[in-house]
Amino acid sequence: MSPNTDATDGSTTLESATPDLVSVTVENDDAPDECAIFPDDASEDELMTNWISAQSDSFVALESMR
Repeated sequence: MSPNTDATDGSTTLESATPDLVSVTVENDDAPDECAIFPDDASEDELMTNWISAQSDSFVALESMR
């Protein structure tokens, strides 16, 4: 993803530099649940390498960290 530098002052806006992400919770019967996060516009080939995942004990609710 290329940041947007079309602003008149040449700056990059946060909105243009931040990709849209999708998260999916995978519920496993014999292992901890996992949350997978990946770019919304990723192709099938990109999905093979452009993702992260975390097990259920590795993340917390946003409200609990505020």
